Amino acid sequence: MTALAPTLEAFLTERLTAQRGASPNTVASYRDTFRLLVGFAAEQKHKRPYALDFADLDAPLIGAFLEHLEMVRNNSVRTRNNRLSAIHSLFAYAALRHPEHAGTIQRVLAIPIKLFDRKLVTYLNDDEVDALLGACDLETWTGRRDQALLDLAVEAGLRISELAALRCSDATLDRGSNVHVTGKGRKERCVPLGKGIVKVLRAWLSEAGGDPVGPLFPTTTGGHMSRDAIEHRVTLHVERATASCPSLRRKPVTTHSLRHTAAMRLRDRGVPIEVIALILGHEDIATTYAFYLHADLRAAEQAIAKVAPPNTKLGRYHAADPLLAFLDRL
Repeated sequence: MTALAPTLEAFLTERLTAQRGASPNTVASYRDTFRLLVGFAAEQKHKRPYALDFADLDAPLIGAFLEHLEMVRNNSVRTRNNRLSAIHSLFAYAALRHPEHAGTIQRVLAIPIKLFDRKLVTYLNDDEVDALLGACDLETWTGRRDQALLDLAVEAGLRISELAALRCSDATLDRGSNVHVTGKGRKERCVPLGKGIVKVLRAWLSEAGGDPVGPLFPTTTGGHMSRDAIEHRVTLHVERATASCPSLRRKPVTTHSLRHTAAMRLRDRGVPIEVIALILGHEDIATTYAFYLHADLRAAEQAIAKVAPPNTKLGRYHAADPLLAFLDRL
């Protein structure tokens, strides 16, 4: 067996899980990266995956893999960079264990993160939110579940992984109503809930059974919904909502768009950025500033309106004399 396979196994089990205490979502993300990389390298080198060594995963192959992610798998630059970060972590770990591959490892570590255009966040206005929630068929069990899920996403601004992991016991609907969330980096927070979403969740819990350890938004078989399943339901209801709200056709709406929507609704109602960061679970408040102050055009308009216009004299354009213009062109 080559050095790559045991090093990769030790990295995922010892370094990530035992030493760093990485969350299951983080471990799964790294696992998926290396599954794609090993499969790509095995095909390129015409070897079985267990026969690959660090010499096979050199900088040109890693570069080709990153291009494959963008060109063939149609991954975004952000996803490409996340995959590269996972590869960098593995190779930095391997550098201390296998100095005989130091040259290959250093060249891979030198591959830079790719820059990309940062687009404005996509969020829904109040009419679009009403249309989306109204698109859920309340005559069906899945429609009532989806409306409760979407309503909570817009109200609390939860990440898709947080929505998928919620259990019935995480929702407190008495005095001090809130939902208990375990977010990125296993950081816990409690997000307060308004009267409207509390009423919706009470109705849903009474129908869903309310098993404390059961998922808050279960599948038809009783398990937790996957992130792909939640994203699929959001896409389905957005397509239905476009019939009554055509503006949704111009927006690439995802579950994360509902998180942005929650933040912008709070921002529109004058909630301080620091409080929004607390609700969203941002560790660095600069993240909140970067996303939502930049997207809030009304704040920029108010700032511009406070600036006195320059004392500029108005003039009128006069075309150049035809004879002088002719002489200038000679």
